[in-house]
Formats: sequence, C-alpha cells, structure tokens
Amino acid sequence: MLIEPTFKNQFSKLIIEHVTKTNCTYMDAILKYCADYEIEPEGAAKLLTKPIIEKLVEEGRDLHLLPKKAKLPF
Repeated sequence: MLIEPTFKNQFSKLIIEHVTKTNCTYMDAILKYCADYEIEPEGAAKLLTKPIIEKLVEEGRDLHLLPKKAKLPF
C-alpha cells in the first residue's frame, strides 16, 4: 500500500482534532479512525507522525502498558 504524504498528514490532523474535542486517548482516537477508514491498526502505524507516536508512548507508560522511563530529578 502506497501512502501519500497528504493522507498521512490529514490522518494525523484528524486524530489530534478528535483527541482535543472529545478528551479521549490517542489510542481510542486511532482505533476509531481505523474503523471509519477500514484500515488495520497495524497499517495505521505507517500513518502516524512522530508527535502522535510520542503521545502514544507516553499514554502507554501512564497506563503501565510500557515500562517507565527513568526520569532525572531536575
């Protein structure tokens, strides 16, 4: 599947807008748009921008799905 950069940017904007409007998690927003656009969640990984990936990792750590990253005390 060839992914156009415009669709990647549009998909990411839709995710961010949905999260800010509904106050849901990024994971929930991604899964919603995967269902809407009939995209497999594994395929959606190619559509995510770096800021969204970073937010997903942060959410995963907050929900104890990923190991905590050591933080310096300053």
